[in-house]
Amino acid sequence: MTSGAQVVAIAEGFLGTPYRHQGATKGVGCDCIGLIRGIWRELYGEEPEAVPPYAPDWAERSGEERLLAAGLRLFGVPLAVADMAAGDLLLFRWRAGCAAKHAGILAGPQHFIHAYEQGAVIRSVLVPCWQRRIAAVHRFPERRDA
Repeated sequence: MTSGAQVVAIAEGFLGTPYRHQGATKGVGCDCIGLIRGIWRELYGEEPEAVPPYAPDWAERSGEERLLAAGLRLFGVPLAVADMAAGDLLLFRWRAGCAAKHAGILAGPQHFIHAYEQGAVIRSVLVPCWQRRIAAVHRFPERRDA
């Protein structure tokens, strides 16, 4: 069984991991996509899917909703923001009209864990300016071996 508490515990294990563009390794380096990949690997024992190289400005360059599309492929239909719970994947867009570009894990009603660019994986308060930027909420799928 995949539980929100299990996802949060894995995400907390990444706290302090340095920010590294395209990284996905606990304690070594990761970006926000790498954090989600690392959690997925710990839950399911494999990569969610192959991730091609991407530039830091990939969302601005293409304008394509690649992150939202990956969310649909891997997690299914998004949940309503009102239904989000600890352990859910949060996808963010910086402003209206821009592609979603950031990801984090809801750690409780007022906090989320994410890879902070130029820093590390941290726990942040889900203040109103972050809440307004939520583009999608997904729950990790049940493990197949459960």
